[in-house]
Amino acid sequence: MITIIVDGKGIQVDEGTTLAAALLNNGIVGFRTSVTNEPRQPLCGMGVCFECRVEVDGEPHQRSCLITAREGMNVITGG
Repeated sequence: MITIIVDGKGIQVDEGTTLAAALLNNGIVGFRTSVTNEPRQPLCGMGVCFECRVEVDGEPHQRSCLITAREGMNVITGG
């Protein structure tokens, strides 16, 4: 198990898990909001739809389904 920081809170995730799966497994379903303020979450799971974008370690618009969670990663959702 590793710990990542999501919106200021530490969560435990299995090592080797994608960031999108780690967030969903911890009950986080609002990854970002649309231009009409609707909560968005992963749709395709393979980087095509861009619905799973989050900020990772200060870098905005990262597709969480393509990133492997790593110890100490700082994630900010917009949901």
